[in-house]
Amino acid sequence: MIPNLLFAGRLNREYILPLEGAPIIDRAGGSPLYAAGVATIWEKEIALLARVGEDYPNQWLQNFSKAGINTEGIQIIPGSLDLRSFRAYSEKRELSRSNPVKHFAERKLTFPKALLGYRPPEKREKFKIERHPAIPLISEIPPDYLKSKALHIAPLDFMSQGQLLTTFRAASVPIITLDPSPRYMNSNRRQDLRLFLDGLTAFMPSEEELRQLFWGETHDLWEMAAELGEFGCHTIIIKRGKKGQLLYDAHTHKRWELPAYASRVADPTGAGDAFCGGFLAGFQQSGDPLRAAAYGNVSASLSMEGSGPFYPTEILPGLAQARLDALIGMVREI
Repeated sequence: MIPNLLFAGRLNREYILPLEGAPIIDRAGGSPLYAAGVATIWEKEIALLARVGEDYPNQWLQNFSKAGINTEGIQIIPGSLDLRSFRAYSEKRELSRSNPVKHFAERKLTFPKALLGYRPPEKREKFKIERHPAIPLISEIPPDYLKSKALHIAPLDFMSQGQLLTTFRAASVPIITLDPSPRYMNSNRRQDLRLFLDGLTAFMPSEEELRQLFWGETHDLWEMAAELGEFGCHTIIIKRGKKGQLLYDAHTHKRWELPAYASRVADPTGAGDAFCGGFLAGFQQSGDPLRAAAYGNVSASLSMEGSGPFYPTEILPGLAQARLDALIGMVREI
């Protein structure tokens, strides 16, 4: 299968204490899956590029296929991989990724044995130089995937994202978007980003990541976006959570603000990834970054109203399009 949309990154196994509802214990997750899951409401012929261990539930892979996601690019490697990811949300929507024992105890919940010995990924990998085995290898990319119409690269380490970019650019994939990892978004790396941004369709950092990249130099988000636009990226999108998104078109120098579509928030996990998935689908269909950003905005709103990568597929028919039509009228040029 030649994918219309391809999502590359790391899958994980989620353990979540959400804003509402019961704890989520061992569910399929990960940035590329949240992006791909929501993209299925807009587009067909979607695929994932990732790696998992032999202990990854086969039923999950079957569920991906049933949802319309091609799994040929998910390599199953010998042995087990620790793909656990823990998140706890407070009533104020504050997120904690560490100390699961404390959070389960505060809520008077039984601590799951599967989380024994858990350490947040940023602590497990802080001093590691070697590549994490869950990151897709370019040598394992199915040939048809190199003919994809559009690719999104989810957050990974700098070198891994660079290798994927180089490979798919060499294959002349026409649309490539990238969500950076906060681990390398600092001022020391800013000039290195020229390697990523030259010719990139869209670069999609969060506001926090962008401010970290320009720490101590400027507080003007538009100024930051304009500098990155000079690196050769077509569109810079700043994800701002409940404040929506800012879009800077480096070709026309136009600036747009998209308010977040008002929706109930049950579980914000993966909302930023859902935005990326919706954007890729919208850009593949329209070639218009502003309309694509509206797709992403609506996708994020749908994702947060429930829980899990495939919750948006359960919505009422026509709801996504209705929200898209409504949001277009709320976008304003700055």
